[in-house]
Amino acid sequence: MADDKKTTAAIDAPPEEWLKQAKTLSEALPYMRRYANETLVIKFGGNAMGDASLAELFARDIVLLRQVGSNPIVVHGGGPQIGAMLDKLKIKSEFINGLRVTDQETINVVEMVLAGSINKHIVSEINAQGGFAVGLSGKDGNLILAEKLRRTVKDEESNIEKVLDLGLVGYPKTITTHLLDQFETSDITPVIAPIGTGPKGETLNINADTAAGAIAGAMNAKRLLMLTDIKGVLNSDDKLIAKMTASEAQDLIDDGTVKGGMIPKVETCLNALKDGVEAAVIIDGRIPHALLLELFTKHGAGTLIVAD
Repeated sequence: MADDKKTTAAIDAPPEEWLKQAKTLSEALPYMRRYANETLVIKFGGNAMGDASLAELFARDIVLLRQVGSNPIVVHGGGPQIGAMLDKLKIKSEFINGLRVTDQETINVVEMVLAGSINKHIVSEINAQGGFAVGLSGKDGNLILAEKLRRTVKDEESNIEKVLDLGLVGYPKTITTHLLDQFETSDITPVIAPIGTGPKGETLNINADTAAGAIAGAMNAKRLLMLTDIKGVLNSDDKLIAKMTASEAQDLIDDGTVKGGMIPKVETCLNALKDGVEAAVIIDGRIPHALLLELFTKHGAGTLIVAD
């Protein structure tokens, strides 16, 4: 009987923490409705992927998104893990403008790490949290048909532009959505390694941000969410910009406020908007439950970029 009284008392006067949880769930309800039956493409990488506790929380968030009716698609990177494996195998790697020059020996390692160990680890994490995830690479079902990526550099002395051959590095030309369309009507969450098939059937290494943006556009996603290792897009005073339009983002690139590695991330967001994605978000993946904060709270957790 004492236990019954204790239970009754707890119901009459729930602890403050319980009230906070109930309030949080209640406030999140309108946002959950907004993303029900909507496709969300999420690029997962950086410190969030390397930190075991953050990776576990990320997996739990993906399961929750599926539970509330959203259709999450995860695209992951793996640069540090690839670098570590190349070092272990004593395979030298060269970078040009931040892109890894990829020969046949290197692409074999890239595919092994991305489509193998990393991909299956993320799948296992999601499944361990009660989800149902399946690992894919861009080669499965011709998901990502790619072309070789070539860059040009200008010689400072002669002012002549030279074409750089980055080897087996590609960019998405066509996204074949047949497989992903099937997952939209199921409870399966696809986890995609950014490896594509070239015009001659060769394997091409694709930047994960670029792959995620192309997939978001092809799937008419509601949101493209890119987890990074910084707060988001910062202004000239290093303050976070919570929201901006595509033209405002382009202005920040043009005037040098957005620079370095943030430029391709913002450009990926802009390209996704042009392809019909409603909005793109650059999120600090180091924050626990960053996805839920961005999608289901008023203040968000990064920089939201919307079409003009």
